[in-house]
Amino acid sequence: MKLNFATIVPFLSNDLSKRSRLISYLGLGIGVFILLCSLQMYINLNELLKDKSAPKAGADFLSVTKLITNENMGKNNSFSPADINLLKNQPFIEAAAPLISNQFRVKASAGNIIPFSTDLFLESVDEAFIDTVPPDFKWEQGQVDVPIIFSSDFMEMYNVFAPSQDLPQLSEKTMSSVNIILECYTPFGVKNFRARIVALSDRINSVLVPHNFLTWANKNFGGVSNVNASRVYIKTKDANNPDLINFLESNGLRVNKDKTKFGRVKKVLQGVVTGIGSFGLLVVILSLVLFSFYLQLMIAKSKDNLQLLLLLGFSPQWLGKTMTKKWLPVYAFISLAALLCVCIFQFAFQRFLAQAGQQLSIWVHWSIILLAMALFVLSMITNYRLIRKLLMRL
Repeated sequence: MKLNFATIVPFLSNDLSKRSRLISYLGLGIGVFILLCSLQMYINLNELLKDKSAPKAGADFLSVTKLITNENMGKNNSFSPADINLLKNQPFIEAAAPLISNQFRVKASAGNIIPFSTDLFLESVDEAFIDTVPPDFKWEQGQVDVPIIFSSDFMEMYNVFAPSQDLPQLSEKTMSSVNIILECYTPFGVKNFRARIVALSDRINSVLVPHNFLTWANKNFGGVSNVNASRVYIKTKDANNPDLINFLESNGLRVNKDKTKFGRVKKVLQGVVTGIGSFGLLVVILSLVLFSFYLQLMIAKSKDNLQLLLLLGFSPQWLGKTMTKKWLPVYAFISLAALLCVCIFQFAFQRFLAQAGQQLSIWVHWSIILLAMALFVLSMITNYRLIRKLLMRL
C-alpha cells in the first residue's frame, strides 16, 4: 500500500493555519537571510581592515602606560613585576619590556656650538624593542662617552622650534657630530659625561641610553637599585586585535589611540554585526516555534487518520519521515532564496567598494554556504523530531 502526504493528513483550508504557515515561512526566510548576511559582513569587515592594520615589520610595538584619573592622581602608577608578567602571559602579546627612567636630575647642553640647554629625561629598554641599534650603542663603567638613541619625532620638533630661537637646524648627519654634555646631579655634586647621538628611532619616543649605564647611574647618583617602569613596550602581531584592546581597557591601561584606531572601529562594527546576526537567529527560532504550532494544529485535526495508520502497523518513525518530506522542497527553496539574496548583496557591496577604490571578493565566503546548509538540515531535523514526538502521544 503506497501512502503519500495527502492520504495521511487531509489538506487544511483553515485561513488561520494558512496564515501561520505563510508567516512562519516568511519569517524563516528573513531570519536566514539576516543571519547569512551578518556572517558575510563580519567576514568582509575582517578582510577590509586586515590590510590596513597589518604591521609593517611583522609585529606592532606599543607603548603602554597606566591611565591617570582623578582617583589615582598622586598615587604610584608605575608597573610592578607582577603587572609586567600579566602582560607577558596574554596570548595576544608576544613580549613586554619595561622602560627604565633616570632617578636623578639630568641637564643637557651643546656647549658653544649650539647655545641651548634643557633638563632631560633618559630611558633604557631591551634592545630587541629598538628599531635601530648601532654597534657603538654600548657603555662600560668608567667610560666618559655615553651613546644616545634619539627619537625622530624629537629631532623634528627641534628643527621646527630652532629658527624661532636663533638656533641652527640640524640634519641627521650633522646631528651625530654634535657633542652633548650631560650634567648628572648627584648628592655629592655634578658629574659630566660626553654624549653623542648615534641613531634615530622611529619607534620609541624617548632619549635612550644603554641599560647598564642607566642602572649604574640610578644606583650611584639616585641611590635607587630597583626602579619600577612608568611605561612598558609590548610586542604584538596585531595592535588592532579587539581582544588586546578589551584587555588594555579593562585593566586601566592606555595606548596611542591612533595606532589602534582600526581595532576600535573593527570592535564597534563587529558588535553591530553580531547584534544583527543575533536578531536574525532569534527570527529563525521564532519562525520554527510558530511553525511548530501549525504542525500541532495539523496533527490534532488528523488525529483519527493517524491513529488508524498506527493501528495498522505503521511506525511513528516512518510516519514522521513521510510527513517531514512534505516540507523538504519548502525549506530547500527558503535556504536557496536566502543564499541567492546574500550573493546579490555581496555583488552590490563589492561594486560599491570598487568605486571607492577598495578591493573585495565578489563571491560569498564558503562558510556562508555551509551555514545555509546547516540551517536547512536543522529545520528538517527540528520538524522530524517534533512530528515524531506528537505522534508518540497519539
